Amino acid sequence: MTESHPVRRRRGRGARERILKAATELFTAQGINATGMDQLSTVAEVSKRTLYTHFPSKDGLVGAYLQSLVDDLLPVPPSSAPTRSPREQLLAVFDWELPKTAAPFRGCPFLNVSVEVPDPGHSAHQLAAAYKREFARRLTDIARQAGAADPETLGEQLALLFDGAAARGTALNSSDTGACARSIAESLVDAALADVGPASLG
Repeated sequence: MTESHPVRRRRGRGARERILKAATELFTAQGINATGMDQLSTVAEVSKRTLYTHFPSKDGLVGAYLQSLVDDLLPVPPSSAPTRSPREQLLAVFDWELPKTAAPFRGCPFLNVSVEVPDPGHSAHQLAAAYKREFARRLTDIARQAGAADPETLGEQLALLFDGAAARGTALNSSDTGACARSIAESLVDAALADVGPASLG
């Protein structure tokens, strides 16, 4: 039986990139569990065969999707942004870049994945947990370079504040929680750096 509205398939190179782009759009908009491979192939404009050639399983695609986000979402170390003081870099994690569309606010994709895939032994959950540990570790490193007396505590406090703001913003469909969290972070950071020189405060 011939479909009345056949799906257009694009040939040539770039299929993997289109699949990842479609996965990012769909996973962000509607979640991982609600997104099927049929829908992914349609949005990416590739055949199911091509989709499975690049990603033999949905778990593999979810893993690639998460890996593609890591570099853009982790806190930037001072060596990569020498024009910013360590204090500014600690606070910058709360300066969220908001989507230009009216799409619902989805907070942190790694938190979302850990909720959708609650099994701690699942590869996607493990990737999310590893990201969250690295997130706190980088904040701790920046806090140490800022001169905080207890950088481990400050790093964990800021990581927890970020996660709380992201989760609350997702529930309320509001990005305003980022600005509120930033003001709290300023108090935490300035208290932690109270005994260091003005040059470190930035």
